[in-house]
Amino acid sequence: MSLNWRTIPTRLGVFKVNCKRLACLLVFTVSVCGSAPGMCPTACICASDIISCTNKNLTRVPGNLYKSMKRLDVSYNRIGLLEPEWVPVLFEKLDTLIVNHNSISSIITGSFSTTPNLKYLDLSSNSLKTLGSPVFQELKALEVLLLYNNQITQIDTLAFGGLYNLQKLYLSYNLLSHFPLDLYFGKHKLTDLVLLDISFNHIQSVPIQRLSSAPAKQLSGIYLHGNPFSCDCVLYSMLIFWYQRHFSSVVDFKNEYSCLLQSDPKGDNKLPLLHDNFLNCSESTVNSSFQAFGFIHDAQVGDRLIVHCDSRISDAGTHFVWVSPDNILLEPDRETNNFKVFPNGSLEITDAQLENSGLYSCIAINKKRLLNETIEVRINVSNFTVNRSHAHEAFNTAFTTLAACVASIILVLLYLYLTPCPCQCKAKKKKRKLNQSSAHSSILNSTMPQELPADEKKASTGKRVAFLEPVHEPKQSQNGKVKLFPNDSVITESILKTTRTKSDSDSVNSVFSDTPFMPPT
Repeated sequence: MSLNWRTIPTRLGVFKVNCKRLACLLVFTVSVCGSAPGMCPTACICASDIISCTNKNLTRVPGNLYKSMKRLDVSYNRIGLLEPEWVPVLFEKLDTLIVNHNSISSIITGSFSTTPNLKYLDLSSNSLKTLGSPVFQELKALEVLLLYNNQITQIDTLAFGGLYNLQKLYLSYNLLSHFPLDLYFGKHKLTDLVLLDISFNHIQSVPIQRLSSAPAKQLSGIYLHGNPFSCDCVLYSMLIFWYQRHFSSVVDFKNEYSCLLQSDPKGDNKLPLLHDNFLNCSESTVNSSFQAFGFIHDAQVGDRLIVHCDSRISDAGTHFVWVSPDNILLEPDRETNNFKVFPNGSLEITDAQLENSGLYSCIAINKKRLLNETIEVRINVSNFTVNRSHAHEAFNTAFTTLAACVASIILVLLYLYLTPCPCQCKAKKKKRKLNQSSAHSSILNSTMPQELPADEKKASTGKRVAFLEPVHEPKQSQNGKVKLFPNDSVITESILKTTRTKSDSDSVNSVFSDTPFMPPT
């Protein structure tokens, strides 16, 4: 009996020890279950790590969802403002959040602090008008951001700051009027961005010169169709260049690219931008644009030229080879004549010669991804000495032509302004007219009397007055009316001006008869 009594306490002691262990296990289980509630709200549908709460008139995300969920869909609800409390609980495992077709009009900084590991965020089909800075800074791991079908008119420079892993950005069907160039250049550029969809906005022009310096890996994913572009040959050249490189953004939406003439700002007549050179752009304009895009390179004899293989396949493990115009294969780490190919795909031509001109092909091959791309680049090598001699010849020809024109103008001016004065001809003509009129007119000359005093002679020297009187030409048809001869004109002698030394009373009076002279019949 005593043995059993002792045994029982011993057994009770053992039992007590086991109870302590069980209590600890229960406490740990409750703590874990408390931090990860397993409820599925009645307004939602839960399937493993996917929860759908669509079309339930929600104004915020429910707080009693599974914390282990990875995908949450709250589309077609009444969420109007994104603020730090709109997701009340921290969801560290959530990587996909769909909030499209709500009434979101504004995003406040810190709205995504409880969802820091999102990789896919869909905010499309809402009422967003502006994107301030920075509103997505907590989403360091975000890769895809959908903002299409909003009313966005302005994007702040730092709106996408911190999204260094962003690969795809959809901004189509908004009201943007400027191309977001800050996404590719500047302090906060997105180096991993390979797709930018800004189709069907209000963009009229694109900063082509700056945009052309972006890598082909990024350029190939820019979708510009559906915008009211102004007709421009540089824009046409850029799109043709993308088309020739088989960029899907142009090839797949070729018919969606159109432009408006400056004389038609209302857009009544949209012109196809990529159909048979409808703009009639000159070849020189297209070639100069291709040169800016890196498709054409110019060099002089003896120059060192480096041409980059701007391929969309620039991942690790990509192998590059070049093919010369003579179909010579140029590979990395193998120098052939004056050619050298670097591991990054760049081609170096040392001591360029005229025979190096032609069309080169760069082939990028990625065996792991089973991808390859061929890029054609034209290289023009010219002789500077020959070009300079041609330039001198052209200059000499132009100078000679200009000198001849100047000499001709000088001769014409000399002929017009420095010819002898035709005084003698005028005198002879006047004398002939006087002789002709003397047969029909009476001329009274006032001459200075010889008996005038010396002082009166001095005062009246050089003053003469002549009068011509009309001649009566009786004709039967004119009934004796007076008519001047058609060739006669009133001729007066010039009054030579002299310094007047006396008063008007000392001037010489002219004496004449007012009886007309009648020619003998």
